[in-house]
Amino acid sequence: MTMSTHVWRISAMTIAVLGALAAMPAKAQTGKLVLTGGVSTIEGAGGGGLTPWAFIGTQATENEWGVATNLTHVRTDDYSLNAQGVSFGWDDKLELSLGRQSLDTGITGQGLGLPGLKLDQTIVGVKYKLFGDGVLDSDSNLPQVAIGLQHKSLDSTGLDATLNALGAKRTGTDFYVSGTKLFLKQGILVNGTLRATKANQNGLLGFGARLGGDETDYDFVPEVSLAKLLRNNVAVGVEYRVMPNKLENAGRAAGLGNGLAADDWTDLFVAWAPTKNVSLTAAYVDLGRIVPATTGNRDQRGVYVSAQFAF
Repeated sequence: MTMSTHVWRISAMTIAVLGALAAMPAKAQTGKLVLTGGVSTIEGAGGGGLTPWAFIGTQATENEWGVATNLTHVRTDDYSLNAQGVSFGWDDKLELSLGRQSLDTGITGQGLGLPGLKLDQTIVGVKYKLFGDGVLDSDSNLPQVAIGLQHKSLDSTGLDATLNALGAKRTGTDFYVSGTKLFLKQGILVNGTLRATKANQNGLLGFGARLGGDETDYDFVPEVSLAKLLRNNVAVGVEYRVMPNKLENAGRAAGLGNGLAADDWTDLFVAWAPTKNVSLTAAYVDLGRIVPATTGNRDQRGVYVSAQFAF
């Protein structure tokens, strides 16, 4: 299945969602403060670029619905990732999201006998706000807290035999809890997320592994975001996301040494909202090693660009 097919499907899905929402009684008329709904993560949920926040995405506030779409491109030394998604927010409490990722391994696939390998993944997400209001409670110590899940499904590709040999599955579900605190007077946002996951490289290399030891249990990994509002429509910040390392033992058992090791992800970003409904994000990313057996053990550093349209 080609990337153009995936883009067409996401676009058709967005149109269908917009059509369905048009029949609902109330849509987002006033909306939130600029950038307080976050942007879109690479997995489709509202938040930063790498990690979800407790804030519900879209411009919807109480008793309103909203919709957001996003396009994201990440390029590192050896890989490129394209992501598209759509999310739906209701009553500033519930968020539903659907994302699609496609990783192009470029020439690194030659190390696996699969040059030009593309790995495609679909992510269905749900987020629900438990308590707190990130804006109205900005003068208190109470954060906004939300729980969520992301069900990830990796398409069948030429990597199937390799994943089977490693004992990695092609589907998995992440669970997370996020707490987000906005210090409105200081223009500072802090987010912490704790994720339970079995995903290898966000799921693009499957979930868990059995070769070399049973690595099929959930890992609990932290993720943090810190952002500073320079103006009401410009923010800069940093994110750090701990990544599980479930494939390294399997790689050693397969004679690859640390050739399947994974490292934590980080980014330095700037987000700009030229209008209330449009946000543009650019970032420097460091994703550490991704299948170092095929990349000369290089860290994967590069750029991240994303556009979100939220209503």
